[in-house]
Amino acid sequence: MKPEILARIRELSGTTEGVRGRSLADDLQAIRFSSVLYPQPTDTPWAAAAATEPIAGLQAWVVAHRSLLAHDRTAFDQQLVAHFYQLTPEPRGQAFFVGRLFTPFRPGTPDYTEWSADFADPDLVDLSPVRAVAADPAPDFVHLASSYGYPDNFYVCLADPAPDDPTVFGTDHETFFQQITNEGALSAFFQRYLTPAELLALVHRQLAT
Repeated sequence: MKPEILARIRELSGTTEGVRGRSLADDLQAIRFSSVLYPQPTDTPWAAAAATEPIAGLQAWVVAHRSLLAHDRTAFDQQLVAHFYQLTPEPRGQAFFVGRLFTPFRPGTPDYTEWSADFADPDLVDLSPVRAVAADPAPDFVHLASSYGYPDNFYVCLADPAPDDPTVFGTDHETFFQQITNEGALSAFFQRYLTPAELLALVHRQLAT
């Protein structure tokens, strides 16, 4: 895996000490996150990124902690990051790193037992976006992340011909593996999310205005 990907993971508060470079599967499963991931604000047809709340509830939290901000900005920053980056299921638009093998096409695995009947039906699975990248008729994956957005699940194919920076594929629980999107390279995928430092920069910039 490219060093810049590992560096970005650490900036996002992940840990990479277990990554040894033995295989893509081992490396992805060795990554750990004890915090959530938040998408970078983006421009939409109805609002500019700079005018949107990066995380649901952020403005209310800042207002409630204005006294702390006035007296101790360091403590304010620390508490903001601790509050929003905790592993909570409360929906705030966050994503969760998973890093688990997904082997629905490999006989003898629990995933095969659970999914083989559905995945054998050509009307219930369409791997053409995956096979356009990795020519494996029965690929293994790593379930990379889940989220509250669309698509809400992200996978990496372990037969990817570029294991140092593999392609990420997205699919949604409502059309699971029936509709798969090419989400681009892993390096770009992690750039989608806000590091704590980037979030604090956004907050400080807004407070200055």
